Amino acid sequence: MTLTDRAKAADSVEAFTSLETEGLTLGYGEEPVVHDLTVSVPQGVVTSIVGANGCGKSTLLRGMARLLTPRSGKVLLNGSDIHGLATRDVARIVGLLPQNPVAPEGITVADLVGRGRYPHQGWFRRWTAEDDRAVQDALTATDTLDLAERSVDELSGGQRQRVWIAMTLAQRTDLLLLDEPTTFLDIAHQVEVLDLLLELNRTQGTTVVMVLHDLNLAARYSDHLVAMREGRIYASGRPRDVVTEDLVRDVFGLSAKVYPDPVAGTPSLSPLVRNPEHLPT
Repeated sequence: MTLTDRAKAADSVEAFTSLETEGLTLGYGEEPVVHDLTVSVPQGVVTSIVGANGCGKSTLLRGMARLLTPRSGKVLLNGSDIHGLATRDVARIVGLLPQNPVAPEGITVADLVGRGRYPHQGWFRRWTAEDDRAVQDALTATDTLDLAERSVDELSGGQRQRVWIAMTLAQRTDLLLLDEPTTFLDIAHQVEVLDLLLELNRTQGTTVVMVLHDLNLAARYSDHLVAMREGRIYASGRPRDVVTEDLVRDVFGLSAKVYPDPVAGTPSLSPLVRNPEHLPT
């Protein structure tokens, strides 16, 4: 199914989640980091935000997740200003994995992942079998079931990252925002996590928006790419249309050859070196 086909299918789902920004400007100090961005997240597909360090990609994701108050403009969730919505209501729709999440001291893996079910708890709603299933499924999907009784403090960086992803999955939202979900993971677990996110999208229609550093992985696993440069959108669209040698040079400051990936057929880049004769043979 093509990107257009999936988007059309998503449009036919009455309750599908929409997320967009209008004239969004964000910053931390005096100078803005993100400048007047109007972005519409494609529904029902996987989108990756890429760019050099400091270009504003994580800031944009934080703004979309309501972690930053806009200096101007707005973020619209299902047509409503996200800052005017109740926190619990937003959390039932949007799952978020921030860049550096912090777990309460001494909490176990099972308890942390269980916190993903809190948005679904009301004043009179107690823990149910459905909550148990959601936590179990999330632990299994991220290969952390055997860590359930361990303290999060005892885990390696890679294990901890997979547990945080499990908590996000346990939330069972229509939209996932993930800031560098492959951080701390070795290449095998990076591929496992991205395979999992792609499977969620293809089987359940979950809209996925993630910040990734690895352009090759972003091109392989994404239907839609947003490339940022100095707080603005440099290009957006299908990876095969967006990833060019000019983009790699202008966005990343890197000379590279772009060619079809021999496995997936998606764009793949190979950096050029200044003195290839110095490379080991």
